[in-house]
Amino acid sequence: MAKMKEEGLDVRHTRYLVLLGLLVLLAACLPRVKPSVTAPQALVKIRPHQFPDFSDDMSYDTLKTGIDQSLYYLKRLDPATPFCFGPDTFTASHLVESMKAFDKLMKQSPSADRVRKAIQTSFWVYRSVGSDGRGKVLFTGYYEPTLQGSLHPSPDYPYTVYRRPEDWVSISLGLFNPKYAGERIIGRCVNQTVIPYFSREDIDSRRRLRQKGCELLWVSDRVDLFFLHIQGSGRVVLEDGTVLHVNYDCCNGRPYRSIGNLLIKKATIPRDKMSMQRIRAHMRDHPEDVQRIFNHNESYVFFRLVDQGPMGAIEVVLTSGRSVATDLALFPKGALAFIQTQKPLVGEHGTIQSWESFGRFVLNQDTGGVIRGPGRADLFWGSGPYAQTAAGHMKHEGALFFLVLKQVDEK
Repeated sequence: MAKMKEEGLDVRHTRYLVLLGLLVLLAACLPRVKPSVTAPQALVKIRPHQFPDFSDDMSYDTLKTGIDQSLYYLKRLDPATPFCFGPDTFTASHLVESMKAFDKLMKQSPSADRVRKAIQTSFWVYRSVGSDGRGKVLFTGYYEPTLQGSLHPSPDYPYTVYRRPEDWVSISLGLFNPKYAGERIIGRCVNQTVIPYFSREDIDSRRRLRQKGCELLWVSDRVDLFFLHIQGSGRVVLEDGTVLHVNYDCCNGRPYRSIGNLLIKKATIPRDKMSMQRIRAHMRDHPEDVQRIFNHNESYVFFRLVDQGPMGAIEVVLTSGRSVATDLALFPKGALAFIQTQKPLVGEHGTIQSWESFGRFVLNQDTGGVIRGPGRADLFWGSGPYAQTAAGHMKHEGALFFLVLKQVDEK
């Protein structure tokens, strides 16, 4: 009996070593993409003569809402939690005081000139080095879509919104070898072996998740569902008028591939005409191509229900026009920022008449799968027709700044 137990232990030990070896081998096969810019290099402190004018095109009420959400996040942390502003580090408690000080300033409804002078006196300002090392940042937009849905499948609601499947696993490779710190693989466990998770084609075309108990909701339109995956959150209106908020939970770990780039490459839509609206129009006119085009993007999102939404990556409710998504590995989470870019002026029929420059204080509360590096930022436009139009067409260069209160003895 003792020998049998020992042999059983040997078998389990051998299986563990085999699994460990497979994980390390898989990690070695992953593309080693090292960021060209690290967090200490992503922001540079600038001098007052380099400051933007700090004119804000929105009301203070919305800014206060965003600040309150960031405070909610910061106050949940250990006060000593470090936040990197380029080469400088500040604690969570310092960021709380920074938010409170800025909130107090803005409650006085100051002019842009007074805001600039107050910032010059009391705040450090950092600028993103951007994609070119000179501060060039590409701004895109996202929004909260509204879908029609049901708690039960039917001919009117045939398309499934999935929750996280039970066989989904996420493995931190740094736990097995320090040289893979920060790297992670996502897959599923089959016969004691971790293999890649199902692709979009597997899930939607081959129905690999069918009847596995991970259906969350059903919706009426597959194009709307695809863009829900892209946006990461949305509202689903049920047949009785009940509104449910669905939010990103996890993904299948497969690579994100832009269907916009695919349609440009195939000369289906000219590059200078590309927008979410043009993609939707093509799908409407060519329903036979829809699933094939969707399958080009292997990435697949699994959702969860939340009480209110949409929720950002720091688990706070996003504020329309005030929340931005950046690379949170480079920029401080929840921090106060200022952006300069362009926004659309929309006519009565929902068409864009022109684009105009604007500046705005925002909060760094979210991230995205393709928002990587110091030269990318995504502005959350909210919900509704204007938000969808702005988010679908926005692709403009601009500048990104971060603000933090000086130390008391540095003012």
